[in-house]
Amino acid sequence: MKNSYEMRLVLWAFWLYSCTGTSNTLFTIPLKIFVGKFNSSVNLDLSHLKRTETSDSGLSLASDPTGLVNFLDMVDNLKGDAGRGYYLEMLLGAPGQKMNILVDTGSSNFAVAAAPHPYITHYFNRALSSTYSSTGRAVAVRYTQGSWAGELGQDVLSIPQVPIGTITINIASILTSDGFFLPGVNWQGILGLAYSTLARPDSSVEPFFSSVVRETGLPDVFSLQMCGAGLSAGGGGADPAGGSLILGGIEPSLYKGSIWYTPIKEEWYYQVEILKLEVGNQNLNLDCKEYNADKAIVDSGTTLLRLPQNVFSAVVEAIAQTSLIQDFSEGFWLGTKLACWLKGETPWRLFPKLSIYLRATNASQSFRISILPQLYIQPITDIDDGLDCYRFGVSSSANGLVIGATVMEGFYVIFDRANKRVGFAVSTCAESGGSALAEVAGPFGAVGVGSDCAGGALLREPWLWAVSYALMATCALVLLLLLLLLLLPCRCHGNLPAQLTDQSSLIRNRIK
Repeated sequence: MKNSYEMRLVLWAFWLYSCTGTSNTLFTIPLKIFVGKFNSSVNLDLSHLKRTETSDSGLSLASDPTGLVNFLDMVDNLKGDAGRGYYLEMLLGAPGQKMNILVDTGSSNFAVAAAPHPYITHYFNRALSSTYSSTGRAVAVRYTQGSWAGELGQDVLSIPQVPIGTITINIASILTSDGFFLPGVNWQGILGLAYSTLARPDSSVEPFFSSVVRETGLPDVFSLQMCGAGLSAGGGGADPAGGSLILGGIEPSLYKGSIWYTPIKEEWYYQVEILKLEVGNQNLNLDCKEYNADKAIVDSGTTLLRLPQNVFSAVVEAIAQTSLIQDFSEGFWLGTKLACWLKGETPWRLFPKLSIYLRATNASQSFRISILPQLYIQPITDIDDGLDCYRFGVSSSANGLVIGATVMEGFYVIFDRANKRVGFAVSTCAESGGSALAEVAGPFGAVGVGSDCAGGALLREPWLWAVSYALMATCALVLLLLLLLLLLPCRCHGNLPAQLTDQSSLIRNRIK
C-alpha cells in the first residue's frame, strides 16, 4: 500500500512537470535590497517586498517580511555621553577611512573634518578617496555653540554597525572652525538628521537620512536611545557604550511601556508643541505660547534642557521652593558653579522631578514626559577626591526651548518622519538600582490649553526677520503718505496723467 501511494505521488509530480514545463518556482526580488533582516515585531509597510522561495541554485532568499534589516545589529552602535556628544563610527570614501561622527537631530548637514585641528586625532583625507568628488560650492554653518566653514562634495559611506550597505551622500568638508571641536571629544564630524530646510548653503543639499531612505528603500523613520543617564557628564576616561541609533524603524528591546507620539509642527527642526511644564506636581501656570517661543525642538546635539528666559526663571524659582535646599548658590542655577557634597552622599532626594506636557496626535489630548533629578542634577568627575560634584542640567535660551540630551537620555525617541510625529517611550537604559529615571504618562485633557501654543508658522532665519520688519516699515510709510495725500487739497486734477507710471511724480517724489 505504501509503495502504491508513493507511486501515485511520483506520477502526479511527473504530470505537473509535463504541464508546467518546469520543476522549480520562479522568484522575484526587489531591485533595491540591503543586507540583514527586518524586525517583524515592528509595524512597517512591507508591501513592496514579494514572497520568495528557494531556487535550484541553493540560494536561500527571504521567505517572509523578516529578511532585510535586523535592528538588533544596530543596538549599542553609539558611544559618548551628554557632555561630549553621542557619536557613530562610519567609513568614508574608498577605501573607507574610519571616522566618529556626532549624531545631531538639530541640524541637517553631514560634515567632517578635512584638515588638521589640535582637538581631533585625525581627519578625512579627500585625496586618498578614489570616489570623492567636489561640487566647488562653499558652505558654512553656525550652531548655538561653534561654527565651521568648508566645501561641499560627495562620496560613498558605510556604517559597520548599521548594515544598509554603501550609499552616496553629500559631505561638507570642514576646513576651518571656531569653537566647534572641543578638547576631549572623540568625534571628527557631525551627522545632521533634520530636514533639508536647515541644510546649508540651501535646501537643495539632500541630508544624510533622506539619501539613505531614497537609496535603500528603508522606511522614513529612525529612533534614538542615549544611555548616559547617571553617568558623569563629560568626565575623563574611555567612553561607555552610549546608546543606539536605529535607522528604518523601532527596536522593541530598547524601551518599555507605551510609545506616545506628538505631531511635528514644522519640518525643519523636529519642532513640537509643548502645553505646560510642572516642577514636582506644581504647574508653572505660564501662557503655553511662552514654552514655544520662538520654537520648541527635540535636539540630540544640545547637551542641556534649554528653556526660554521666562520659563527658565519660573523653573528655577519652583525648584528652589520645592527642594529641601535653602540659600542655594545662584551660580549653580546659572551654570557657573558646581554643587558638591561629601563623597558618597547623593543630592537627588533633595530635588523634584520635572515634567513636560506635549500635545498628542489627538489634538484634544496631551501626554507627559517626566525626568527624575538623576537626569538634570548631573555628576561631574575629577573635581575633588573628597567630594562628589554636580552641575545643573538646565539652562536659559535666547532662541527657543530645546529638549536636549538631559531629557532625551530618559527616553527612547522615535523620529517618525513618514507620519510627521515624534514618539517617546521610557528607555530601558534610563534606570538606577532597578528604578526608572523617567516616566511617560497619558492621556490628559488639553481642552483648557490654547488651540495652537506654537503660534503658527515661524520665520526660520534671523535675516528673514530683518526683511519682514523692513517691509512692514515700508508699508506703514506708504500708508501714511497716502493718508496725507488724501487729506491735502489737490489743485492739479487737470494735469494728472490718466495712469500712474514709474515716471509719475507720485512714484518718483513720494515713494522712491
